[in-house]
Formats: sequence, C-alpha cells, structure tokens
Amino acid sequence: MNDTVMWQRIEGLVVFAAALIYYSYLGAGFPFWLGILIFFAPDLSFVAYGAGPKIGAFAYNVVHVYALGAVMLVTGLLMPDTTVTAIGALLLAHTGFDRALGYGLKSTTGFKHTHLGTL
Repeated sequence: MNDTVMWQRIEGLVVFAAALIYYSYLGAGFPFWLGILIFFAPDLSFVAYGAGPKIGAFAYNVVHVYALGAVMLVTGLLMPDTTVTAIGALLLAHTGFDRALGYGLKSTTGFKHTHLGTL
C-alpha cells in the first residue's frame, strides 16, 4: 500500500468515527436496527452491476462519495430536520467505513478497480 492510499484509508477511519459520534450526539431516535439498515443501504447499489460495469460503477459511486452524506447532513441542519441530518451522518459514516477498509470509488473497467487500487 502506498502512502497516498494509507492516508486516504486513515481519513476514511476519521470520517467514520466523527460521523458516528455526531450521529450519536444528534439523538435521532432511530431504533438500532434502522440505524444499521440505513448505514448499509448504500451497498444496495451493487445490484446496478447487473446492468454492466459502467452503470454499476456510476450507481456505486453516486452513493459512495462523501458529498452525498455531507449534502444531506447540511440540508438537515438548514431545514432543520434531525432525521435528514442523521441519515446524512450515517451515509458519511458508511463511506468513511468503506474507505478505511480500502474500498474506493469504482472504475468503469470493473468492480475490483478502484481509486485506491485493485481489490
């Protein structure tokens, strides 16, 4: 693993931890099972790979960028809506978790090709 990938994985771990701490602080009131379900929901994007690697990579990347969770979190803060804020925090946590594990944004050449290297 090169230094850049290592730093991106550490960054993912920090985002994961910070987002979960913020989610806990919010007190959104979700049942535990619902929080887990929302946390793992972005992984449903894998289904899009059934339509081919380009569509699969697009669908995966749309829900696995930090921007999606950040936009939802900020939108929830501005509304203000604790539910939207909490979902944004969980999406950020999921993306950070994936990055910490080495799962990067997907290339259209195949699922195992990511911006962090080959899985």
